[in-house]
Amino acid sequence: MRRLLRSSAFIRAAKGVLKKHPGEAESVRSTLVLSLDAFHSRLRTHKLRGELEGSWACSAGYDLRIVFRFVQYEGAEAILLETIGTHDEIY
Repeated sequence: MRRLLRSSAFIRAAKGVLKKHPGEAESVRSTLVLSLDAFHSRLRTHKLRGELEGSWACSAGYDLRIVFRFVQYEGAEAILLETIGTHDEIY
C-alpha cells in the first residue's frame, strides 16, 4: 500500500470540481483505491507525455481524471496527487 499525498494544487482543484459536480464525490472517493493498486483496471491508469511527462493519470469517473506521480516519501514509495479535473481541463 502506498501513501497518498495531496498537493495544494490538487486540494484547490478538488474543491472546485466537487463544487461544480457534487454528485462526483463518491466517484472521486472510490478512485482512492489508487493507494492499494495504482494499476487497477477500473482506473485505466496511463503514463502521460508532453508537458505532463513523468506523471500518470487515472479515471475518476466518466470525464474526471486525476493526475499523479510516484514519489519517495519517508523512505517508501508514495503517490503525489497533482491535480484533478475533466479531460479537457487536464489535457
